[in-house]
Amino acid sequence: MTSYNVLSRGGARSSLRTVLITGVSKGLGRALALEMARHGHAVIGCSRSDDKLAALKSELSDSKHLFVNVDIRVNSSVEELLRMVMEKKGAPDIIVNNAGTINKNNKIWEVPEEEFDAVMDTNVKGTVNVLRHFLPPMIERKQGIIVNFSSGWGRSGAALVAPYCASKWAIEGLTKSVAKELPEGMAIVALNPGVINTDMLTSCFGSSASIYQAPDAWAVKAAAMILNLTRSDNGASLTV
Repeated sequence: MTSYNVLSRGGARSSLRTVLITGVSKGLGRALALEMARHGHAVIGCSRSDDKLAALKSELSDSKHLFVNVDIRVNSSVEELLRMVMEKKGAPDIIVNNAGTINKNNKIWEVPEEEFDAVMDTNVKGTVNVLRHFLPPMIERKQGIIVNFSSGWGRSGAALVAPYCASKWAIEGLTKSVAKELPEGMAIVALNPGVINTDMLTSCFGSSASIYQAPDAWAVKAAAMILNLTRSDNGASLTV
């Protein structure tokens, strides 16, 4: 991957991007937002958590950032996000579909229907809702990078987290298919963030999750990688 500069809205070359990150109020999304902002990029963040979103907004108070309470599982909520973003910022240069959830460790026949639905609605349907609304204005510009967060469990299987594995396998397939639909100048990738000490990892690994890297350390590497993606990466399955 080589670094590249996007065209600013005035037509001049600029290395600063507008980055939309879903699930921005905690974990990887929050760490990535802070790292992007640290390097001067404008962050558009969305989350369902008002309190945590407000806390992040207080840290990133520059007017170039935009934080919105959105439930990506709901199509109309994402549609309203698009309206607001286009009115205030224009189409983003980069989208990071980070928002995700995982089931409690359980054999598939013991996973309640509503828990299975929550995983699929957030991890798969939520990602599709974002693509449905944000891809058209990006396609109109024939420019932009979309990063769909996958997982090592989107390329392998694991006991007790079958719903999560299924959702991330879906993200891998979705990404490769959408890659064939994008025009020249754009790219969509499936990105396995690696193993990071987050609430989701703790739900699987318990206290042993603490031996893995913290989100802020991960974000330094992840941000650099995401910012260096180019159209030549279209359809790739990558790992931080």
